[in-house]
Amino acid sequence: MPCNKMADGPSLLWFRCDLRLADHPALTAAVIRSRPIIPVFIWGPEEDGDEQPGAASRWWLHQSLVELDRDLRSRGLRLVIRRGPTQESLTEILKTTGADAVYWNRRYEPALSRRDAQIEQALRRSGIEAQTFPGNVLFEPHEIRTKEGNPYRVFTPFWKACRARGEPGKPLPAPRRLIAPSQWPRSLEIAELQLEPKIDWAAGFRATWRPGARGAAKQIERFHAQALSAYARGRDRPDSLGTSRLSPHLHFGEITPRQVWHALGQPGRKGRGAKVSTAARSKFFAELGWREFAHHVLFHFPYTSDRPLRDDFKKFPWRRDARALKAWQRGQTGFPIVDAGMRELWTTGWMHNRVRMIVASFLTKDLLITWREGARWFWDTLVDADLANNTLGWQWTAGCGADAAPFFRIFNPVLQGRKFDPEGVYVRRWVPELAKLPLKFVHEPWKTPSEVLSASNVRLGDNYPRPIVSHAESRHAALEAFRSLRS
Repeated sequence: MPCNKMADGPSLLWFRCDLRLADHPALTAAVIRSRPIIPVFIWGPEEDGDEQPGAASRWWLHQSLVELDRDLRSRGLRLVIRRGPTQESLTEILKTTGADAVYWNRRYEPALSRRDAQIEQALRRSGIEAQTFPGNVLFEPHEIRTKEGNPYRVFTPFWKACRARGEPGKPLPAPRRLIAPSQWPRSLEIAELQLEPKIDWAAGFRATWRPGARGAAKQIERFHAQALSAYARGRDRPDSLGTSRLSPHLHFGEITPRQVWHALGQPGRKGRGAKVSTAARSKFFAELGWREFAHHVLFHFPYTSDRPLRDDFKKFPWRRDARALKAWQRGQTGFPIVDAGMRELWTTGWMHNRVRMIVASFLTKDLLITWREGARWFWDTLVDADLANNTLGWQWTAGCGADAAPFFRIFNPVLQGRKFDPEGVYVRRWVPELAKLPLKFVHEPWKTPSEVLSASNVRLGDNYPRPIVSHAESRHAALEAFRSLRS
């Protein structure tokens, strides 16, 4: 509830993972207040504990902040940059500017949710108007409950309950006119946050991505015109651009799921690609639903960022194998589809969703290394690293989370490669050592005759590793480990 103090000071608009101007409820509220607006971004990752952004996310954040500042300046404002602690930074800016209101969009990660509640209470006690608004989800996690009032653990009934609430509301337009303050508070330069790597390893990121709201709009346009009509089939093929690639834009709030829903829910303009069926849209919207489900589960079961949702997995006999873990991280397992995925991740900060499942299954079931190690690696290397989605995805594959795949569902990396990269295009791109192998052997080079290996310039154990495990033996060991839980 806003306080009764006369509204005569500027409004602070506190940006976090909502780095956009369109469909921004907090910004809209600040505009309606008709007072000068001071946009603020506070960098304080040490406050977030295990949720500190990884290296790839920091790179993206730098680019996105630059884009947001550019958009604000085109409307007469600028982005004020500060370092945390957050509450102290907000208090200091309020004091020096005379601002008497702070508006922000909610986040739902456990540590951030707790901190936001504390900040909101402290501001109101000091007589500052503090208002929060729905964040980057279609449905806030506390809104969706079972008939008994409990949170959902299974996706299908969860998404059915969401859809029963009707279509998401239309996105809010970006404001055309913003009122600037007469004086600006001091600000750091974005570069002073040192988000970009000191040693430039991000060339592949720059070649692959355009962070920011304009980049998100371009990605939607590309997906709508080229891939949405065949999404049900193309979404599992890493050898083509069959997915939306919107995940980093959604995570950083450069675009909202509501904007995506309405942009893709309308027929394409004349000459803008194939006709899109209702079924294709519904399939893609269900993927947005999985994103909602991830936030729902983490909100209601906050311990799952570090512990399995299923109690019986607390005693699972995970192995410690630093050498195997490093081989997996570097794409040197000897299984081409796994190595291709891990190298795509290292180079671009992203990995195709089907391949994420394959490499996660390999780590947790072929190597019997805990899903926590995989989640940590993804957290540091993904540009779309998102605590809710990362946690749900890894626990789903490991069989210990919400609506999880059964543990005995163990992906065979050779069969997965043949099925979803049937021409070997994806493997040849990311594992160039195997580029000259005949298709018959590209997914299992260890079965290649020596003369064919030689002709293809492949030297197993030298320029490409032999398999670090036997899949058949590993599968047997994984099933035995799973049976030990039952006994």
